[in-house]
Amino acid sequence: MSTFGQMLISIEMTLNEIIKLTKGRLVCGDSKLNYMLKFAFASDLMSDVLTIDTDNLLLITGLTNLQTIRTAEMSDIQTVLFVRNKKVSQDMIDLANESDIALIECPSSMYKTCGELYKAGLPYVF
Repeated sequence: MSTFGQMLISIEMTLNEIIKLTKGRLVCGDSKLNYMLKFAFASDLMSDVLTIDTDNLLLITGLTNLQTIRTAEMSDIQTVLFVRNKKVSQDMIDLANESDIALIECPSSMYKTCGELYKAGLPYVF
């Protein structure tokens, strides 16, 4: 039976584990490497992100602009992972540092990144 045919166990993952699993690069937020994440949510629509009320959430997106950081701040999201090899700007890094938000750049597609995190047991929201 394939991995996806089996029941997956939901686990918490540290930011450091997520970086290793996704082959990501931490852009800012060194102090959060041991931060525990319990859920993941993937979206490029920040209006959808604003509807989520979950603690310890990893936001996965390809939208690289200041609005993403402001949305994360308003939603109390401490960690944002940018997919598709998108690069964050210095303005985004500055705002994330002010808001104590960790930013990760990841080379993979959103689909692959979400699949890897799901396969590793990180639960999703929606």
